[in-house]
Amino acid sequence: MQTEEAREVRTTCPYCGVGCGVLAEVAANGKITVRGDPDHPANFGRLCSKGSALAETIDLDDRLLYPEIQGHRAGWDEALDLVATKFSQAIAEHGPDSVAFYVSGQLLTEDYYVANKLMKGFFGSANIDTNSRLCMASSVAGHRRAFGSDTVPGTYEDLELADLIVLVGSNLAWCHPVLYQRIVAAREKRPDMKIVVIDPRRTMTADIADLHLAIAPDGDTALFTGLLTYLADNGHLDRDYISRHTNGFDDALSVAGAPDLAAVSNRTGIAQEMLARFYSLFAQTQRAVTVYSQGVNQSASGTDKVNAIINCHLATGRIGRPGMGPFSVTGQPNAMGGREVGGLANMLAAHMEIENPQHRDRVQRFWHAPAIAEKPGLKAVEMFRAIADGRIKALWIMATNPADSMPDADAVEAALRACPFVVVSDIAANTDTIRHAHVKLPATGWGEKDGTVTNSERRISRQRAFLPPPGEARPDWWAMAEVAKRMGFAEAFSYDAPAEIFAEHATLSAFENNGARDFDIGAYAGVDDENYEALTPFQWPAPDYSGGKETRFFAHGNFFTPDRKAWFVPVMPAPLKRADNAYPLTLNTGRVRDHWHTMTRTGKSQRLSQHLAEPFAEIHPSDARRNSISDADIVRVMTVHGEALLRALVTPRQQPGSVFVPMHWTDQFASKARVDALVAPVTDPVSGQPASKNVPVRMERFAAHAFGFAVLAERPAAIDADYWSIARSNGGWRVELALSESRDWTAFAAKLFGHEENGETLAYHDTANGQHRFARFVGERLTDALYLAREPVAVSRGWAVEQLSTTHADRRMRLAVVAGRPGGNQADRGAIVCSCFSVGANQIAQAVQGGCASVEAIGAALQAGTNCGSCRAEIKGIIDARRLQAAE
Repeated sequence: MQTEEAREVRTTCPYCGVGCGVLAEVAANGKITVRGDPDHPANFGRLCSKGSALAETIDLDDRLLYPEIQGHRAGWDEALDLVATKFSQAIAEHGPDSVAFYVSGQLLTEDYYVANKLMKGFFGSANIDTNSRLCMASSVAGHRRAFGSDTVPGTYEDLELADLIVLVGSNLAWCHPVLYQRIVAAREKRPDMKIVVIDPRRTMTADIADLHLAIAPDGDTALFTGLLTYLADNGHLDRDYISRHTNGFDDALSVAGAPDLAAVSNRTGIAQEMLARFYSLFAQTQRAVTVYSQGVNQSASGTDKVNAIINCHLATGRIGRPGMGPFSVTGQPNAMGGREVGGLANMLAAHMEIENPQHRDRVQRFWHAPAIAEKPGLKAVEMFRAIADGRIKALWIMATNPADSMPDADAVEAALRACPFVVVSDIAANTDTIRHAHVKLPATGWGEKDGTVTNSERRISRQRAFLPPPGEARPDWWAMAEVAKRMGFAEAFSYDAPAEIFAEHATLSAFENNGARDFDIGAYAGVDDENYEALTPFQWPAPDYSGGKETRFFAHGNFFTPDRKAWFVPVMPAPLKRADNAYPLTLNTGRVRDHWHTMTRTGKSQRLSQHLAEPFAEIHPSDARRNSISDADIVRVMTVHGEALLRALVTPRQQPGSVFVPMHWTDQFASKARVDALVAPVTDPVSGQPASKNVPVRMERFAAHAFGFAVLAERPAAIDADYWSIARSNGGWRVELALSESRDWTAFAAKLFGHEENGETLAYHDTANGQHRFARFVGERLTDALYLAREPVAVSRGWAVEQLSTTHADRRMRLAVVAGRPGGNQADRGAIVCSCFSVGANQIAQAVQGGCASVEAIGAALQAGTNCGSCRAEIKGIIDARRLQAAE
């Protein structure tokens, strides 16, 4: 692609809710490079490994480029006509609640706004929900119960001003690395800052903690109700704040119970001494911020956990002031924007309430809508049940992959197969969800989309396009507006550009508000295309351009309840789940450092696939021994709903009795690793959020006859193995294998490699020891190599991958490939630790041996750990291990 001149575009990262600013540079030859925006107040130039690799994820491989109907290419008019007809028929024959939208925190606010308006105001149903239901619905519910509104009180600056940061159910180092680095930098300036990590696992975040509380799953409510009683019993309440600005304290304290450390210890699994240290530290530290994320939210008692945390901050008046407050950090780039426009089934636009008749009337009048939803719609889990039992006849899924991310995922897939009409808007041509679509609509992706997103501190930023839409891809808002026009709603959806939608959204936020609602961006109601293009990041509320408005909420009360006082919510700790004989372990699901959701983007980057290249189960050594599992075995993890095959990662970082499995792997990247197929569709009764962190499971060793590892220049059409996983690598693909039975290994290799007209295959067989190796060369280039053994293959993955892009000019070098070990002057970097700079464990170990005795010294020598910093804990682990070896 040739452009007239090089240009640089300010945009926003499409990954987590930190909302980092990105500078995308388009060179004259079309090459794209990205770097952090030093002027963006969310990140000040920092980017994590995923953000740094964004330019590696914008190719058109596996892109959906044209509309399709029943698998055949169609024109936009034909596809949109069919969507409009099917939705109109369903509404006419079965009523408005027979249709549904399932949308995503990956949508821009303008997309979200149009979807919400169309469903709630023109279809007359609230059956629109979002994958944000899976990550932050309990925060929304907790905020609304306590504050009367879904308000995040604080800002990122509070993380740098606090003297105590409590991280609850948040692996910030891996899931929100830029916030983690801001905290690390702040503590370097103020070494007296204390950090407490509350998490069942000893995550990489725990390595910066002064105190790690390895809490039992779902013990959080007991921990924080215990803290509330401790604060009251030891004279650490702010009685003035409680009296002037809150209601319900006495009831909340009464329900919390007596300050009994032994009882709290029994419910949380935390030793009394550790509890006393934490409670004393919190009580004596005025500037305290409690950051919480999925470990709190993804629970059958998630809303109560949120309110237990908020109660402690209200009781001490530590809210809305610099360095103080409860702080929910969101997992998606625009989960907050979706909350603002009513993207959840139980909310209206502009933080108005669907249960409130005045709010419904206000929105309906503003939209000039023929109808308005009068009751909450179906939340995500309820929605897919309604699809399964036939109540929903037409479904439109946008920018998400529920066949992988929803609990009881196999049942969700079955529901999609049975649904009479499914529309999927996506950028990927092949996902586990889109394969069930009757109509596929090609959407624009990051770099092509134009609109706004809101981050976890209420900061609205622009995502700007710097690439043309490929093929016939179109924005999601445009596709929905075109369907609306075909259904007779042209006047209300005659948008020509996202600036018009944003201006309408801003106008609604101020419509009959007068300070009665938290969300107000009325200053931008009259924004035009030119001003929209120039929009700089800003925090709401922004009712006018007066400037200097306080960016925090509730320091002086003024909550959004009828009497403007906050509510203490009485919460009672849920009894701990006790393991049973059938399913004695607890499954905890989550994210890894370098991947995102279901890998439709990060799976394109070979750099991001190096650190953890296959699905795994993190198991404590005692549980591994009990189940005869060794490190690197394949394990079968099972529940009543499903099972998965995973690589065993045996580590003392895991708590005994628990198993951690990441959420990212799908049928596109592994044989059987959709972990949400194991998760029961159990939800929080208030928020409707699924419980993904406390799932009873059992596991067993998979009896593999042979293990395999392969590097391939081309992705194979199919892989015939019981267990397989595939990941991009430099020059091709890497594949892990395990098989339950012996095969004709020569035929197996030929099928895996595919047919080549020319080339030479070298092979080695040691039948007695079960070792077989194959390497295929075309000219001086290695195209394929396969290593098979009875135990997990010991070949260095990093070295083998590099052979795909190495010239093999002589037979000695080719035989080294067959042997599976470096020859001559070749070096083995080892397993990749730093994805930003592709630095391996062996390189770090060698640098330590050469005199680098600190993480900073390693950074100076190798650059490792100097970008996003999320690998610093692993670097420190290698340094410590080398020191121990030297001391022995």
